[in-house]
Amino acid sequence: MPEKDTSVVVLATAPDILTTEAGGRSPLSDVDSIADGQGVHGLYDLDPFQQIQILRADAAAGEVPLAASVPLDITGFDRLEAIGRLLAALHGRAIPPDTRLTRQQRMRARRMLQAFDGARDGATQLEIAQVIFRIGNTTRDEWQVSSTRHAVMSLLRDARAMIAGGYRKLLRHRHRR
Repeated sequence: MPEKDTSVVVLATAPDILTTEAGGRSPLSDVDSIADGQGVHGLYDLDPFQQIQILRADAAAGEVPLAASVPLDITGFDRLEAIGRLLAALHGRAIPPDTRLTRQQRMRARRMLQAFDGARDGATQLEIAQVIFRIGNTTRDEWQVSSTRHAVMSLLRDARAMIAGGYRKLLRHRHRR
């Protein structure tokens, strides 16, 4: 049985957009980076709300070949989308939206963190509801049967789960198996 080829192939050298701009600078020159044994790691800002991590391998050498490495597991699809957003940003095209969270999911995550911050600072569930859902003053009996009370309890429960490590789910798409 023949052995598998385990050699490394450099896919491409850095495109011109990464090596020079009009002023002779690379758009990656402003990336805050950390050097280690693998190369130079840094975060590149796609826009005010999106960043992508870049590894420049063998950065000590004169010409740095750049390639995207995508694991062939279920997260590969998410990473391919991130690479598409990076390429769009580097080539001055419109950056596709990040589709990992819907608008409603982002709003819920925001409310969860607001509720958690309020509870951590000593606010009651009623006070949290008054700020997040903009409800007026309610009596104790009205509050006990209010659907808003249950919504606040759900936000707090889910916020605790997110803070305990569930936030990682925000970074992944839901995939069908």
